Amino acid sequence: MAKTKSEFMLAITQLAAEKNLSREVVLEVVEAALVSAFRKNSFAATQNISVKVNPDTGKVTVFAQKTVVETVTDPRRELSLDEAKKINKAAQLGEDLMVEATPQNAGRIAAQTAKQVVLQRLREAERELVFEEFSDRESEIVTGIVQRIEPRQIILDLGRTEGILPTSEQVRTEHYRMGQRIKAYIMEVHRTGRGPQVLVSRTHRNLLRRLLELEIPEIHSGIIELKSIAREAGYRSKIAVATRQPGIDPIGSCVGLRGIRIQNIVNELNGEKIDIVEWHPDPATFIANALSPAPVVSVAVNSEEKVATVVVPDRQLSLAIGREGQNARLAARLTGWRIDIKSASVAEAEEAALVEQPPPLEEALVEEPEELVALEQPVTPATEEEEEAAPIAETLVAEPAPQLRFAEDIITAGAAKPDKKAKKGKAKVKKDEDKIRGVAKPKKARRAPKVHIDEEELEEL
Repeated sequence: MAKTKSEFMLAITQLAAEKNLSREVVLEVVEAALVSAFRKNSFAATQNISVKVNPDTGKVTVFAQKTVVETVTDPRRELSLDEAKKINKAAQLGEDLMVEATPQNAGRIAAQTAKQVVLQRLREAERELVFEEFSDRESEIVTGIVQRIEPRQIILDLGRTEGILPTSEQVRTEHYRMGQRIKAYIMEVHRTGRGPQVLVSRTHRNLLRRLLELEIPEIHSGIIELKSIAREAGYRSKIAVATRQPGIDPIGSCVGLRGIRIQNIVNELNGEKIDIVEWHPDPATFIANALSPAPVVSVAVNSEEKVATVVVPDRQLSLAIGREGQNARLAARLTGWRIDIKSASVAEAEEAALVEQPPPLEEALVEEPEELVALEQPVTPATEEEEEAAPIAETLVAEPAPQLRFAEDIITAGAAKPDKKAKKGKAKVKKDEDKIRGVAKPKKARRAPKVHIDEEELEEL
């Protein structure tokens, strides 16, 4: 019996080691399984029973609840007063007592039931333990091995459970392969019917925060504070740091000797560029730092609308905006301000335009136009000579102003005579133009009729 008991406890210890569970948890699971096994054979279906396993000797003891009565009709549920007095001297009629009722043989079916219950309860206990472990590790970094690549997700082996890396949390520039070891950020942990579900991410900005805490002791200890992070996963990131202890360079501490600290993080993120800027309480200075590496001429801020107008040198405009606006976009996310970037020449032109503004509209309306003044002058009657000269004046006024001509239209003295058809075409075009302009065609003067004069008559005269 002692050998059987020692083997029993050895099996309990081995099972606890395989499932990575404590010995007490395994004993509780075995006791619950034995309750189900004994209830089917030796006790009533609804009877309250309990099982206790001695952790030192491995002895199994079964206790059943019985009621103290005068006359026993059901030995499984009832107990006489004399027997109750042996257990408890203060026992009374109608009282419920827990009495030892260990059966001699549980049977094969009961043993099979106990085995199934033990395995099921062990799985549940293991899932609950894993859930508690990873729920406490939310917002932390975990290292996993790519176990399976599916169309919509990647399964990572996290040791005791599996992590799910959805497509939306994967970096576009990264290519994953089987057996690859990667670091991921734990976003959420859910309970499911198949156990805990751990969702991880490679694009979350807090992944960069945790990597900085791992590589830089000053950030982990709190000497250097991470004020804000802006990240476009796989391409570029910006972080703002500030020191809580005077005499410490926050940027130099993050970069490390010869850039060894920041280079380790860049390698983990597969070459993602990281810009480290110094945080400043003045918004204008902080915005100028956030646009690094582009130099800034001036910054004008509007605190009510949280809009900042930044002036940069002409040659540095493209650097300040960045490729596809990436630098300006990350600077806006880092600072929380809407940033408008202008070149120095454009800013000077706008200032000059504001200085040379036209007079206000009210002053311009006070001046009377010349046409109105001319209409108010008195009109004198025209004389007979002026009336006779009126048609000539109208003709002179109606003549069109001299127009610009091209070099092809000017005919030099040595040029050949134009063709008659071309002359007719030009005359027709000119005639049409005169009709459109409303130019009156001057009438040709009539020639005097030719009179034949005889020479004899001239001699007589």
